[in-house]
Amino acid sequence: MTTPQSSAPEPSTPGLVPGRDVPAGGGAASAPGGGAVHRLAEHVVGGQPVPAGGDRLLRVVDPSTGELVGEVVPATAEEVARAVAAADGARAAWRRTAPGERAAALRAAATAVRADADELGALLTATTGRLLGQSRASAEVAAELLEEAAVTGVLDTGRSLGGAVDAVDVVRREPRGVVAVLTPWNDPYPAAAGLLAAALVTGNTVVHKPSERSARAGYELARRIASALPAGVLNVLSGDGETGAALVEDPRVHVVAHVGSTATGRAIAAAAGARGGRVLLENGGKDPILVDAGVDPAWAAQQIAVGAFTNTGQLCTAVERVYLHADVADAVLAELVALAEGLRAGDPADPATGLGPLVDERQLALVEAHVREAVEAGARVLAGGERLDRPGCFYPATVLDGCVAGMRVMAEETFGPVAAVTRVADFAEGLALAGAGDYGLAATVLTPSTARALEAAEVLEVGTVKVNAVFGGAPGGSADPRRGSGQGRGFGPDLLGELTALKAVHLEAAPTA
Repeated sequence: MTTPQSSAPEPSTPGLVPGRDVPAGGGAASAPGGGAVHRLAEHVVGGQPVPAGGDRLLRVVDPSTGELVGEVVPATAEEVARAVAAADGARAAWRRTAPGERAAALRAAATAVRADADELGALLTATTGRLLGQSRASAEVAAELLEEAAVTGVLDTGRSLGGAVDAVDVVRREPRGVVAVLTPWNDPYPAAAGLLAAALVTGNTVVHKPSERSARAGYELARRIASALPAGVLNVLSGDGETGAALVEDPRVHVVAHVGSTATGRAIAAAAGARGGRVLLENGGKDPILVDAGVDPAWAAQQIAVGAFTNTGQLCTAVERVYLHADVADAVLAELVALAEGLRAGDPADPATGLGPLVDERQLALVEAHVREAVEAGARVLAGGERLDRPGCFYPATVLDGCVAGMRVMAEETFGPVAAVTRVADFAEGLALAGAGDYGLAATVLTPSTARALEAAEVLEVGTVKVNAVFGGAPGGSADPRRGSGQGRGFGPDLLGELTALKAVHLEAAPTA
């Protein structure tokens, strides 16, 4: 999935500046420069748009220009409670709706999302700086995930058991109840669609809070999905960490599904666990790529660049640690530097742009700190290494050589366009380093050796191992992230099992009178 930043229950962040005494309501406000600013001041509760009644305001800045582009009025604790009540009230009827009917509703939602993919893509680009083509494709993926759940969700509803010939024994899959879905800003459409579809098709009702950093984009996607469903089945709240905390703590919420930062995930697990709630977490990552001897240097560099620089490195499965076999290190680095220097940073709506901005000044400051500290500790900058002298939160594609395990750039999530490189003497050393650390989301190995590929698949304690392709994989896969990267199966058909409870039923005929 996606990626990791605050959804709840962390406070609002730079780039989304809290204010006070702001009247709720829709429409547009005025930006300092005189342009129109969209104000998101409503929620979807019980099937209807409801005006936001809070007095706080979050300001949304376009990271590619630094200009104010939006304002969000976050849901209050009372509004959260009303949304949960609506979901709780709708769940008895929704769980009794035939699986085929629930699937048909998801297909209708997919049609609505696909029809508005251009608009949804533009909204995502305006608030997060993601390249426009990638943003539109992300909306298309969301539609595909809704359609996929409409198929898989009606296939595994339970099983029969081999009991006595005069009895019936079955295991039923039943919805868990009300599911809170908290999603991130960096790839919000697939992250939301996958979780929402799995929860809804299995008969759960939902309260969804998109990240405040992509609030309007997330709201518009969810609103389209909610319009295809009965009232109260999907409720949508705008808000920040304060809103999310109120949702997580509500005792009527049976499951909290969160994609975002590890710190937030752990706070959610503690809060929900204290009241007996179930949690499903996909959190941060520090994914390695190990390049073995004997690979083509140009191809290896392309794989590293795609993994490290796509979406400006702001993906949960971005390549953040690079281990190069000494035999190919110089050749791979020469190719990688050329690729990094050839990525043009600029307007994310321009098809010629190869690198968009970081999401906000806070994220930019973190990337700058990781690189600066690495250089002070002995790493060498081969490309990039300093923020670009232009408006917006732009940081160039950066290649660091000579990184070691003690550096923050090799240990903590950077979430920026930085390829941090360590040279290794052999495959065994690289494999040991790749498998170390506090995270366990995914890992990539590039090798011409089938034996070493199989060894990597066996020993790397991560949710996903990819061999000779940094991205990719067949539909239907599922994985458990390890260590600080979360818990539970957050995608694929096994996600349906996370959102259902099993019930054994034994049925015998009553004796006749």
